[in-house]
Amino acid sequence: MYPPKNYEMTEEDLNEIMDASKPTVCILVGGYSPPTPQENANRAWARLGKKMGFDHMTVRPIQGKENRFFTAVPNETDEQKEDRLNKEAENKKNQRILQLEKEISERHVELKALTG
Repeated sequence: MYPPKNYEMTEEDLNEIMDASKPTVCILVGGYSPPTPQENANRAWARLGKKMGFDHMTVRPIQGKENRFFTAVPNETDEQKEDRLNKEAENKKNQRILQLEKEISERHVELKALTG
């Protein structure tokens, strides 16, 4: 996971999140209940995260700054994800090679001791 990065949203983005967080009138129709202000705010943050390229679940305010400023962990691009997965697979393969080489070496020592 990447380290958090500083972001600044526009005034319009802030207004959208603030509006989404407001309570909504609740009228039950046919057993359907409208989304809660928290659900609406979460969806607004998810849209902003997609727009600005960060994981909306990692947003944190920046102490001492306006509420338009925050930190979040950037999303991986498809290319970055592929590179990371390739590196992880290569590391796993190399670890297995080292493990097998160690086992082979131990078996050679054991075989030499038995055939002496």
